[in-house]
Amino acid sequence: MSKHPEDDKPIIFAPETYQYDKDTLDESQLAADPIDQFTKWFNEAKADPREKLPEAITFASSELPSGKVSTRILLFKELDHRGFTIYSNWKTSGKARDIASNPHAGVNFFWRDLQRQVRVEGTTEFVSREMSERYFGTRPRGSKIGAWSSEQSHELKSRQELEELVAANTKRFEGVADADIPCPDYWGGLRVVPLEIEFWQGRPSRLHDRFVYRRATEADPWELIRLAP
Repeated sequence: MSKHPEDDKPIIFAPETYQYDKDTLDESQLAADPIDQFTKWFNEAKADPREKLPEAITFASSELPSGKVSTRILLFKELDHRGFTIYSNWKTSGKARDIASNPHAGVNFFWRDLQRQVRVEGTTEFVSREMSERYFGTRPRGSKIGAWSSEQSHELKSRQELEELVAANTKRFEGVADADIPCPDYWGGLRVVPLEIEFWQGRPSRLHDRFVYRRATEADPWELIRLAP
């Protein structure tokens, strides 16, 4: 119930309704394997100069038993036939706490100018230490030092506190070659193993084309279903 006469009065109005009219999607266009279909769409997004950051994702996780849901923008880094991998701090971050209590997570890609979305839901697993170290080795020196310096999501008294940690770790690794800065043991890759992958193509009048690949477990075959918009 509203507590104030002005509570339900809009503060901001959304822009004029946007129309989706760039493309269509039919079952005949879809690959038998959703990973193959995703690869096709992702490569098209990468090749489109309008899509400036095609690897940007919304990563959703939920803490149990509270059921509180958290989302954040991350960068998708790797895909294999097991699933979608991101890299992060898994010691202090909010998503680390969520995954520790609930291994299910969701990923959403949105390619605005292609008017496409891909939604992924599944279970999570940590990748091998070897895989995490290999990826960590490709990061710039500053990002490596940042991984050692940030207790992600930990409360800071000030920006200065963070900068002091960065300075301390810069000194710690002074004289160490970029390639020899080790990967922290709490930092690494998390793979979302999909149980559901939806491909969404915007259409006029919000009558979008939506197809979802579903399976009950990783061992099951994929079922392809058209969904109502």
